[in-house]
Amino acid sequence: MQRLIIVASLVASWLAHEPSLCGAADPLTVESDFEGASVRVLEIDEAKRSVSFMPGGDPVRGWPCWWYFRVDGITPDETITLRLRASTATLENRKPLSASWAMPAQATFSTDGEAWLHTGKGQRQGNWMIYTLKPAAASMFVAWGPPYTPSTAAKFVRDMSKTSAHAKAAELCRSREDRPVPMLHVREGERTKKHRFGVWVQARQHAWECGSSWVAQGFGEWLLSDDEEAAWLRQHAEIFIIPVMDVDNTATGNGGKNAFPYDHNRDWSRKPHWYETIAAQRMVGGLIDEGRMDVFLDLHNPAPGDPSFFYILPKEMLKEPMISLRDRFIDLAYARISKIKPLIPMSNKPKVTGTSYHPLWRQISANWVSMNGNPHTVSLCLETIWNYKNSTTTGYRAVGANLAAAVQEFLATRPDR
Repeated sequence: MQRLIIVASLVASWLAHEPSLCGAADPLTVESDFEGASVRVLEIDEAKRSVSFMPGGDPVRGWPCWWYFRVDGITPDETITLRLRASTATLENRKPLSASWAMPAQATFSTDGEAWLHTGKGQRQGNWMIYTLKPAAASMFVAWGPPYTPSTAAKFVRDMSKTSAHAKAAELCRSREDRPVPMLHVREGERTKKHRFGVWVQARQHAWECGSSWVAQGFGEWLLSDDEEAAWLRQHAEIFIIPVMDVDNTATGNGGKNAFPYDHNRDWSRKPHWYETIAAQRMVGGLIDEGRMDVFLDLHNPAPGDPSFFYILPKEMLKEPMISLRDRFIDLAYARISKIKPLIPMSNKPKVTGTSYHPLWRQISANWVSMNGNPHTVSLCLETIWNYKNSTTTGYRAVGANLAAAVQEFLATRPDR
């Protein structure tokens, strides 16, 4: 009798953990009604417990490569399959975007919307990229990369201002769709403006490039840390950090790059279209007028197969001392970022954004600042690798911290204001 009781207990326990025999599993559902979400669901296969989908962005509002949604109805620790196909929407050249832009080698997921992890490596099967994972929860968020929404930016600048008396949560402007554009303003001590270096850091002029916002956050976190060099930078400079420039497309889950009439990074003209560009151009112009536009950094993510690198104007378009100062800064930043552990691959050979790069090359932000800045201005675009195992929130923030340390090391050798 005791043996029968034990067997019955074991069977009951097994049945309780076997949904196919103990009642059907909950149906899988996809939710995308939240900030930054983007998806076009193609099929939910209950038998295979899989979701087939495409990015859901509007190509008029930028490249449709970003995707971000939540899957509900999961039995914790069951295997869920995500089947990704690139968007078939046509762009201005009447062709769909190359699939590689939408298909990271490893997708990103979270069970709480806060801590973001990589899936295992996806498997390419024809037009599809297949990711499998076993979340220990009934619901999970999945995304192209670790999401960073305008709300994340607002929380970051607000938290930094509460943490440090030297930081102020500010607003660059309001967007065309009337969203606030969070900005962190940092300075320490009694030095007047004219005796401070000017440092401008902006990210996310292309909304899908989420890693750039995490780099900006890492910059700010180091800047407000207890590090002695960070304190020096706060005391000798005035720093502005904008984690998300294109807040409207970031909030609505659109790609942003090549948006109509042109994206934020090609809007630095005499008459900008986007309110964020107008406001940033006005403030940077003010630093130039004061003779203290010292370091301008525009943060991006590159093509799928690229390492981290800087974009620059060719030397023949610039004059000294701008060229030698720029090259010194690049050397300092490369020396630090290339030694990050775990590795963040970086090239010490910048790429150029001159006349052959794009018809609107003059309207690219870093180019505009170089051409309109002070003789000593260092203006660069940093592209941080995204399609790599260490392209995580931790990896991105480490890039930002080392970039900030490079700014301090560079300015510490400049004549004191």
